[in-house]
Amino acid sequence: MSTLERRNRAQDNGWRLRALRFLFLAIALVVIARLFMIQIWDGATYKALAEGQYSLYEQLVPERGRIFVRDHGDDTEYPVATTAPKAFVYADPRLVTDPVALGIDIAKILKLEGLEEYERYVTLEQLRAAGRFTEAQELENLMRQDRLTKAAAEVDEPTPELVLVTEPVVLDQAVPETVAEVALVEPFTLDDNPVFALIARLSKPNDPYEPVARNVSDEQLDLIKTIETEALDYIVEDTRSYTEPGFGGQVLGFLGKQDDGQPIGLYGLEGFFDDFLSGQAGQLYSQTDISGHWIGVGDRHFKPAIDGGDMLLTIDRTLQVEVCKILTRGVEKFKADTGTAIVLEPATGRVLAMCGAPDFYPAEYSKVEDASVYNNTAIFTAYEPGSVFKPVTMAAAIDVDVVTPESRFTDPGYVEIDEFTIHNAADKVFGNVSMIEVLEESINTGMVWVMRQTGRDRFQDYVEKFGFGQLTGIDLKTEVAGNTSLLDERAEVYPATASFGQGITTTPLQIVNAYAALANGGMLMKPYIVDELRYPDGTVEKVLPQEVRQVVTPSTATTIGAMLVSVVEYGHGKRAGVPGYYIGGKTGTAQIARNGVYSETEFNGTFAGYGPVQDPRFAMIVKIENPKDGVVYAESTAAPIFGEIADFLLEYYGVAPERSIE
Repeated sequence: MSTLERRNRAQDNGWRLRALRFLFLAIALVVIARLFMIQIWDGATYKALAEGQYSLYEQLVPERGRIFVRDHGDDTEYPVATTAPKAFVYADPRLVTDPVALGIDIAKILKLEGLEEYERYVTLEQLRAAGRFTEAQELENLMRQDRLTKAAAEVDEPTPELVLVTEPVVLDQAVPETVAEVALVEPFTLDDNPVFALIARLSKPNDPYEPVARNVSDEQLDLIKTIETEALDYIVEDTRSYTEPGFGGQVLGFLGKQDDGQPIGLYGLEGFFDDFLSGQAGQLYSQTDISGHWIGVGDRHFKPAIDGGDMLLTIDRTLQVEVCKILTRGVEKFKADTGTAIVLEPATGRVLAMCGAPDFYPAEYSKVEDASVYNNTAIFTAYEPGSVFKPVTMAAAIDVDVVTPESRFTDPGYVEIDEFTIHNAADKVFGNVSMIEVLEESINTGMVWVMRQTGRDRFQDYVEKFGFGQLTGIDLKTEVAGNTSLLDERAEVYPATASFGQGITTTPLQIVNAYAALANGGMLMKPYIVDELRYPDGTVEKVLPQEVRQVVTPSTATTIGAMLVSVVEYGHGKRAGVPGYYIGGKTGTAQIARNGVYSETEFNGTFAGYGPVQDPRFAMIVKIENPKDGVVYAESTAAPIFGEIADFLLEYYGVAPERSIE
């Protein structure tokens, strides 16, 4: 081989070697870039994927705390909110061979509403298929009438008569006036029937999962297990249980769900104390092998869950249930929009009972049609209290020594302030009267005169000292402060109307707390509803009574108490009295303002008071919003409800009569 050939071959080999080096370099660069993308750029993503293969990560859920109450004179504690394991039953419709039979079996075990209607519907279809149309029509008429009866019962109204026709008609004189509904004969449907809906869910052949029922009891679960099917399964989950359906949902609140499905306390005590009741979740982390077993030398972290704390309430269990029952009965009787009742212990500020109507059962909170029922009217609904505010005005005047119970005032029936004229109720004229008579007869012009004797600045100061326009600080969700800001205006008409409870707004709790201060020698207490907080480590925090301020002197409080007894004995509060006892209190009937205009037909009726006056065991308020059927004044609505509750309370607490029963 010549020298030239060897040189050419060496050049060719050098080119190939450089090309090979470049190829290896390119491959190396690609590998390095890929490793950079995996380990650095997308490192977190791939780490998470790897974690799913070789690590165990579990959220340890704490048990929610319980809420307890007691009865008067009994140390036994009764849970009104607790957590209990309940089954959640679900189905795989792909494995269901006969959805109708399975649905009916489940409905019978769970006692689902609508089972009888569904079975009638099946019979109806069979009659139609057999050509027995007359019998089918009679059965359909019966089913429609049953629906009307049920709907009427839900709103507590008489069942309307159902007239079925085959053609559209025009209502005229030929149709009886008693007929409430005319319906066309159309195919009867079960769109809102729970059993029909369950069967429909079980009839989805390509659906791997459908919920069947939550909160299934152990007894029901045992029966479901006897059904011969592979389509049903269940898991046990902690469920919030409320053991007293008539206890008062607005006080307790309820355990709801967040958007991510996590539980959260809402409204009432469940909402206010959610952090305390829910506890702290724990964590368990450990590296595992491909079979799921822990790796002995792998990382392992464990943080135990901390259960929620328990609570003991100040509420008396028996009294609460009875007060709520009496209030609900009164609201239904007077066809009122809402009702509120609160009972306090004057010496301490302890809430003994707190009820709203209509109310809801926390275990079935999702069935509420109007979410406003969740709001506790005792603390959330501020309103113009009317004449029930007059004892506050009178107490201020007596405390600054500008009037006495015997001071006299001549009532002309009206008082002019700037361009406004203030009248008494029903435009009555009372002439020369004492301060006792001003309260007994609830004279508006007399209260304006009393406010003027006190002085508007001192009057406003006492309004604030009694706690109006401020939160009481009670441990409940959604409390509002009311509004007394118009007293800051210089026009005299504002303190004038405030003197008899108009132009300012208060909550029922603020009113009853002011009366409790009068019953407590003039000392205003902070109302509280939790007696003990019990922490998971065994620590118990006892909630003690808390004095807010001395509002009026004990002498003033005693004087006002005697005047309020006279109101019950001789004034508009007679029906709030209890034979054998001296009860003091005051009515209040106030027009409801709608869009800034006072209604001529809608009123709030309130009665607030306390007793027995010489040694008060309770202070109470009853408020009835917008009673119907011509019943307007509080002396006919709130006062008798107050009297019925007071009668029960005094007997329940074993308070001996102070005087003979005439």
